[in-house]
Order: sequence, then C-alpha cells, then structure tokens
Amino acid sequence: MNAHPPQRRGLFGRPVLTIFIVLGVLAGLGIGGVAIADRDPGAARWEQPSAAAGSSAPQRRTESTVDSGTTSTAESIELSATGDIIMGSAPSRLPAKNGDGFFDSVRAGLKSDLVMGNLEQPLTNDTGTSKCGSPPRSHCFAFRSPPSYAQHLKKAGFELLNTANNHSKDFGTAGYANTVKALEAAGLKHTGAEDEITIVEVNGIKVAVLGFSPYAGANNLNDLDHAKEIVQKAKGEADLVVVQAHLGAEGSNKTHVKPGSEIYFSENRGDPIKFTHTVIDAGADLVIAHGPHVLRGMQFYKGKLIAYSLGNFAGGGKTLSSDGVLKYGGILHVKLTKDGEWAGGKFLSTYLNSVGVPTRDSANEQGRKLVATLSKQDFGDTAAKIGSDGSISPPA
Repeated sequence: MNAHPPQRRGLFGRPVLTIFIVLGVLAGLGIGGVAIADRDPGAARWEQPSAAAGSSAPQRRTESTVDSGTTSTAESIELSATGDIIMGSAPSRLPAKNGDGFFDSVRAGLKSDLVMGNLEQPLTNDTGTSKCGSPPRSHCFAFRSPPSYAQHLKKAGFELLNTANNHSKDFGTAGYANTVKALEAAGLKHTGAEDEITIVEVNGIKVAVLGFSPYAGANNLNDLDHAKEIVQKAKGEADLVVVQAHLGAEGSNKTHVKPGSEIYFSENRGDPIKFTHTVIDAGADLVIAHGPHVLRGMQFYKGKLIAYSLGNFAGGGKTLSSDGVLKYGGILHVKLTKDGEWAGGKFLSTYLNSVGVPTRDSANEQGRKLVATLSKQDFGDTAAKIGSDGSISPPA
C-alpha cells in the first residue's frame, strides 16, 4: 500500500490459538471469463510510500489486543479469513440500503478469535486522483466505497484487513490514507504496507500478520529474500505468523496451481508454490492467498496449510461477476496451537448472489466440492483432505 499513516504503536491482548480461518471465497471478478481486474497494468501500480507518511525508520510494527475476556493463555485459537472484499463502487454501484445488512448471511460463519479479510478497495471519498483518469480509460477498474462502510466490516465481525493488493490505491495515496483512517476509526486493524508487521495478541497468543503482493508499497512477493527476512523477524516477535498474499493470474480458467510464475497483463503476479513454500520455510504457520478471483486448492507443506486462493467474498454493486465458477467461494476455519501445530479446520461454502452480496451456501456444496477436487488434482499426496462436512485435515 502506498500512503501510510504515522507509525502507530498499540498493544493487542494475548489469545489462545485455535485458528479457524474463515476464508470467504466468492466468485471471481469476471467479464467473459476474465476477472474484472486492471487491464491497464501500469495504472494499477502503486507508488512507494512517502517518507512523510510515518517514521523515518523502515520497520513498521503495529500491536494490539483482542479482548477475549480471559487472562490465561489458551491451548489453541480460532482464526477466520476471507478472500476479496469489494462492498461497492461509488457513486453509482453501491449496495441497497447503503450497505446495511450486507454481510448478514455470512456473519455467523465468520465468527472466530480473529477474523481477517482482504479489503480490495479504498474506503474514501473521491480524491480526484483515480488511477483510471477522468473520464476513465476503458478496461480500467477503480473501486471505492464511502469511509462509513468500515462500520459494515466491523458489524460483520472483521477485526483485521489486508490491504496488500492491486486496488488499495485506486484513488491514490490519499485514498489509501483515508482507508487506514476509516479502518482505525472503526477499531479495525490492518496490514499490508511494506515492512509492516501487525501483531495481535489473542487469548494469550501473539499472532503476527503480514501482507504481500507484487506491487510497490507492499511486501513484494517476488522478492523472496526480503520475504524470508520479514517473516523471520515476525516469528521472533510472535508465537504464530500468518501470511496474506495477493498473487496469481485472474479469471475463470485460473483455478489450477502450477509451478512457475503467473503473468497477467504483463505483470508478474508471483510463483504461488515457490513463494508460499519459502515463507513457511522461514517460519510462517499459515498462508492465505487471494487474487485469482476463483477458488483454488489447498495443500499442506511441512504440516502448515496453504490456501492458494479464497476467491471473492463480496462484490457489491455487481462489481464482481457471479457467472459460472466465478460465483463460488467459501469461509475457511483453521485451528492452531500456540506452537503452530494443526488443531483442525473447516471450509464453509459461500457464493455471490445476483447483486454481489456474500451468501452462505446452506448445503455447503459447490465451493467445498470445488476446493476438494482441485486440491487432489493439483497436489496429490500433499493435498488437504476436505470432508463431506467441510472438515479439513492433513494427508495421512
């Protein structure tokens, strides 16, 4: 993310980790099978953070506490996380009732000790600096929702939002700064700026969350040496390390994970396997990826879960396609012990309704089946096992 607010220092409480990751994966941004992403790669790139945006020290560290009502350390904690969240696109593509009730269908499924999501839009008024220009260039997409929409995230149960993605600076550094201000005013944590380590203490367990993308202003997932360095630093400051990564090419035909870098509109969107394995080797306990706007499979590597794409969780105002495979997503729950050991997990299927509102699939069928199939096809003996009830377990 480019514009960064002054360096903040808070202190999260210490939780117990049963990390149930609620990964909201709803359909992909799609037009004619291709995700509604930036078809103008140059316009999507961020500027480097301004030195005036915070302390001159390069390392950003944010701490806070999630109040669980307990003072002792739990044996495990539950984490939940979603994929891409776009609540609408002002001024003409906002959801009904100004977003009231937008997350009602999925709110119960998000509940956990720490609820995370990937916020793929600024929360800002018009800054006059849309990356698409005025009038907007064709095949360029800049999304924004009013700053007040941070309250919808809060009401849904979100506690920490990732901002390392290609839409966070759709309205420039000012728009990003406004997003941070809106999140913090709503009592929400965030991560995703370059060298930023956000530490949340839940039930006595310290959880460090880091965001990565291939864009300037965030931790660069194509710089594996730096990725190892910052993950190792985070591991030295927390019990658990969670990596959020916005990586991979987009579209309805991008459901499979293959070796090598993925290129999309001339952008190197990273090597999903090499990156995720690198950060786990460096000390990450869980990797949550998004970006392709479709569901992808899950793999266990050295006992750690990798969710290669959670897809779209919300596409308000029809900003994301609800056609075919693009509409299916899910909520991933994962439990981890303080030592990072797997303690259980579950995948809850979701989908985008006709106007892009996140909706629970009460039968828990489509998304779950797709993830189970893709996991087996792409990862064989290391694939996560997805039960008929959505339970997740390591391979035998």
